Amino acid sequence: MSDPQLLQTLVDKSLELSASAGGELERSCWMVVHEHHHGTKPSEYDIREIDEELYLAVLNAARSAQ
Repeated sequence: MSDPQLLQTLVDKSLELSASAGGELERSCWMVVHEHHHGTKPSEYDIREIDEELYLAVLNAARSAQ
């Protein structure tokens, strides 16, 4: 991950979303990265690709921050 500030912003958003979604951290990280990548929140059946490397970096950092 080349931009630590972006990573921290996405981690913070993921943790906020996870807290309000009953602790679904993986899903929250995916949603935040999807929104960053595509510019919009995913719909219920959205299967568009996301940056998997970014997703894993956000997920790992969010897990560490819990």
